[in-house]
Amino acid sequence: MDTPTIPSAASSDQSSSPSPAFTTLEKTLIERYGNAKPKKWGENVPGVRTHLTTKDQVIALTFDACGGKEGSGYDEKLINYLIKENIPATLFINARWITANKDIFAKLAANPLFEIENHGTEHRPLSVNGKLAYGIAGTKNVNDIIHEVKDNADQIEKLTGRRPLFFRSGTAYYDDIAAEVVHDLGFQLAGYNVLGDAGATYNTDQVYKALLKARSGSIVLAHMNHPEKDTAEGIMKAIPELQKAGYRFVLLASYTLN
Repeated sequence: MDTPTIPSAASSDQSSSPSPAFTTLEKTLIERYGNAKPKKWGENVPGVRTHLTTKDQVIALTFDACGGKEGSGYDEKLINYLIKENIPATLFINARWITANKDIFAKLAANPLFEIENHGTEHRPLSVNGKLAYGIAGTKNVNDIIHEVKDNADQIEKLTGRRPLFFRSGTAYYDDIAAEVVHDLGFQLAGYNVLGDAGATYNTDQVYKALLKARSGSIVLAHMNHPEKDTAEGIMKAIPELQKAGYRFVLLASYTLN
């Protein structure tokens, strides 16, 4: 498969004017939610999907690439292992990581083993009032939410020819109003039910034990942007055990989520 060409930073910064349809949608969402008061905050507000809807013995591995001060590294050992063993995975990529890893992103996007999804533009929690998660300031209003989600979705579509189906915010935190805005923008919120590496802080054994908790329909969240950490070793240790137990690995888009 041909590797897509990544535009230079200068060309990728130049965006066309919003379409009239989007401008109308943006105004509608601001009018609809601009004065709404959030009632819930966290990783599992209504609208966040945490499981594959199936009884099949399948697991979805998802890896976040956060970028910026949250890390723009590339865990080549992890990705090469997945390729060698023919293990599909869904990659949630932040705009800053794409900027720092243009050629790598192009190769990942060209590999059918990997599904590219949206991890936001500035890696911010989604909030209508700037609420923090893990010390990271959230979006401040509906307009911020729209651009945190849409700008990177537009970039991914431009670079790959495929519009993302799923969004996962920086920190995976949302308020309930932000979740509704994302839904109205046409994206599904992808959560998880297995914390694979706790923000790339787990050691090898902790990653291994976390993955062994996966069951049919589980979505695992781990990271691919910290090659200096132990995520790859833990994943490489766990996958053969899960395969021996009868599990296979699938992309998020292969199943409906709940």
